[in-house]
Amino acid sequence: MRTHTAELSSADAATAPLWRAAQAFRLVTLLYAIGQQIASVPYYQHPRLSWVLIALMAIWSGVSALLLSQWYFPTATGRIRGWVVFGDQVVTILLIASTRLVADYGWYHGHQTLPTTLWIANAVISMAILRGPVAGVLAGLGMSAVVVTVREQWGQDVWGDATAPVLVSVGLALGLAANTARRAQGQLEQALRITAAAEERERLAREVHDGVLQVLAFIKRRGGEIGGPATELAQRAGEQEVALRVLISEQGARPDAGAAEVDVRPLLTVQATPAVSVATPGDPVPIGRAAAHEIAAAVGTALSNVELHAGPGAKAYVLLEDTGDMLVVSVRDDGVGIPVGRLMAAEAEGRMGVSRSIVGRIAALGGTAELLTEGEDFGTEWEFRIPRRPAR
Repeated sequence: MRTHTAELSSADAATAPLWRAAQAFRLVTLLYAIGQQIASVPYYQHPRLSWVLIALMAIWSGVSALLLSQWYFPTATGRIRGWVVFGDQVVTILLIASTRLVADYGWYHGHQTLPTTLWIANAVISMAILRGPVAGVLAGLGMSAVVVTVREQWGQDVWGDATAPVLVSVGLALGLAANTARRAQGQLEQALRITAAAEERERLAREVHDGVLQVLAFIKRRGGEIGGPATELAQRAGEQEVALRVLISEQGARPDAGAAEVDVRPLLTVQATPAVSVATPGDPVPIGRAAAHEIAAAVGTALSNVELHAGPGAKAYVLLEDTGDMLVVSVRDDGVGIPVGRLMAAEAEGRMGVSRSIVGRIAALGGTAELLTEGEDFGTEWEFRIPRRPAR
């Protein structure tokens, strides 16, 4: 049998197995109803009419099973199922009410209605799959009320009959199953979209790497060799090369706006320039969102100081290490260095840039910020140590 799942909507495709299983149940309950008819027809006042009604029930069962299964009408699934489920409610109620046309009070008051309780459950199942657990429960209560009214069991007998609990339980269970199937289908489609997007980004990254980056690297190298006016062109090409490499490196580790933890690597690699080299581990380095942004801000401040005070032509190097229970971030430059005692003097003068923007940020995360080299002509190196779970 040829399937049409690809032509169905997301919700219809998710519940298609439930619909088909429900129609198999419908045909089984039809056989039970026919057997019950054979056993009960001697007690009916109008046996011929009862057979006519059973024939109508069989015809409706076949037609509704075919339409709800949707083997032949995949493009109109939602619209057809809605009308068939509505018709299911109407036909079932009319068949329940017709019990009084074929049997007397003594019979229908103490026995099942003409369409047995099991067959009546089909209308509840259809509503539950189509609209969810609330609609299923309401349909179960509605059918139970019709059965009780026809059989005139509003007295004490209603509490001893299993019709209402069975129908309500069926509506609730099948409604929950249908909703679960729809959610699972939605999550599967989202995962497929994410996978497809990641594959497309990787393909574009390969094309950019093999084409644009090679050209930019060539322009940068040749411009530096030619010198003169070409030097500025080489510098701009170098900047764009770094920017593109950073963009490519971020494709596989984009921070999730809804996640409690994010990969800190993109927040550091985005700060790379021709004068700043950033080295990070190959695997993601997750840490709390707020901590990640504070670390990136501290690194940004350190790099800003390099640009302002390290002298012309100074280069900076950022290294991220993950030791498991701690992150170690090193920011080093090859500039003119910091004179001994200069940071303490600046703090005494009220200039709190380093103490607040660097040391204060890292300390707030429960870590330490240590200046490893201090002195002229030695460059400057900061080392930040941040525990994954900051101390209170």
